[in-house]
Amino acid sequence: MRIVEVVTDADFADSLAGIAEHFQATDFWCGVVNEDGRRSFRFLVADDARQQIVDALQNLLGTDETSHIVIQPVDAVLPRRSDEDQEGKSRKVVAATREELYSQISKGARLDSNFLLLTFLSTIVAAIGLAEDNVAVVVGAMVIAPLLGPNIALAFGASLGDKVLMGQALKTNLTGLGLALGFSIIIGWVWQVDLTSNEIASRTFVGIPAVVLALASGAAAVLSLTTGLSSTLVGVMVAVALLPPTATLGILLASGQPQPAIGTALLLAVNIVCVLLSAMTVFLLKGIRPRTWLERNQARQSTVLLLLIWASLLMVLVTVILVRGSLLTA
Repeated sequence: MRIVEVVTDADFADSLAGIAEHFQATDFWCGVVNEDGRRSFRFLVADDARQQIVDALQNLLGTDETSHIVIQPVDAVLPRRSDEDQEGKSRKVVAATREELYSQISKGARLDSNFLLLTFLSTIVAAIGLAEDNVAVVVGAMVIAPLLGPNIALAFGASLGDKVLMGQALKTNLTGLGLALGFSIIIGWVWQVDLTSNEIASRTFVGIPAVVLALASGAAAVLSLTTGLSSTLVGVMVAVALLPPTATLGILLASGQPQPAIGTALLLAVNIVCVLLSAMTVFLLKGIRPRTWLERNQARQSTVLLLLIWASLLMVLVTVILVRGSLLTA
């Protein structure tokens, strides 16, 4: 349940009351009229009606710069309604609104000093864990690495046809991967790493189970965001980590090991493509689409094209994996 607060001209009072009644808001109330003629209106909204009410409010207010819509969390509502227990049991999925998801996911696409510093530090931690064959240290690098965020943002932007978000996410993703790869190459040059360690060796081969794991993890990441269970993202970061393969690739390239490096590059590519494909698919299945018909129509072609591109890339990668596996076995 959320409080949707609207600050707008007092003349919209009747229209806002009509929206509350039509979409069966749990409660609706308004404040006093300010000196500038604006008034605060509040909707107490159940989760299943939130997106419809927010869309209706945006359609009503349009691009009025003096109007604002604010979505606020609600910890508890008293007295508790007698039907809330049954309502909670019958509703299998509680979806966040498109706007809430955008606010949360777009943060992962920001290319700022914090992102660069976290990438730099997590690369150091990953390199130490790989060199020392320390699983705990490698897992720590997986958790603090910010590379999953830009990929989720890229899939989200693709499902909305948001070229600005897609461009920002792609730039952040490439910058993060490039920084991690470049720094790990430098580490490989100055540090004699034991290339036979289990942590490095385990990332030089990729099979079909790794593809399934990456697909499932990408889907789980989106489900955790859309249902509000974002704490499970930590598990996703560990399951489909992007930084350790990147660091392993850099160390192997610096050590002059092209054959193992190919396997690591395949693992990294599979993880990225699978996350993008499964994340975008789940976004679409959850109904994450642009608000207006025109925006949906404009986004449809790019959405289908990107799905085909990522699915084709995955098929190519799976073919390469199978061929390489058969050659290594022979």
